[in-house]
Amino acid sequence: MSVSAFAQSKSKAPVKKAVSKAAPVAAGMQNAINNGKAVYTQYCAVCHQADGLGVPGLNPPLSKTVYVLGDQTRLINIVLKGLSEGVEIDGETYSNVMPAMGFLTDQQVADVLTYVRNSFQNKASAITAAQVKVVRANSKK
Repeated sequence: MSVSAFAQSKSKAPVKKAVSKAAPVAAGMQNAINNGKAVYTQYCAVCHQADGLGVPGLNPPLSKTVYVLGDQTRLINIVLKGLSEGVEIDGETYSNVMPAMGFLTDQQVADVLTYVRNSFQNKASAITAAQVKVVRANSKK
C-alpha cells in the first residue's frame, strides 16, 4: 500500500464530534424568555410598562431591583399571590395593588419571571416550572 493510499484510508475513520450541553440549555432559556415576553406583554406591561420601568409611586420598576434579582421564592409568591400593601424599592414607595396571577400555569409563571430576570438590564438565572410548582403547593398549606 502506498503512503497516499494509507493516508486516505486513515482519514476515512469516523470522527467523533464534541457534543455541547450548553446549546440546549441556552436554547431552553431563550424559549422561556420568548414565551415569557408574551405573558409579560399580556398581563404585566400595562402596570410595569413595556420598558419595565414601572410608574413612579404606583408600580415598581423591574430593572435591577432586589425583588427581581433576589429571593426567587418571594418573587414567585408575588406573582402567585399579588401584593396588597405598599412596597419600598430603592428608597421609593410604590402603593398600587398588584393582583394575584395564580391563574397562570406554573410554566407561564416560570417563563414570565425568567423573561423579567433577563430583560430590563437584568441578568439572572431562570425560574423553572418545578420551582413554581413547589412554591404554589407550599402556599396552599
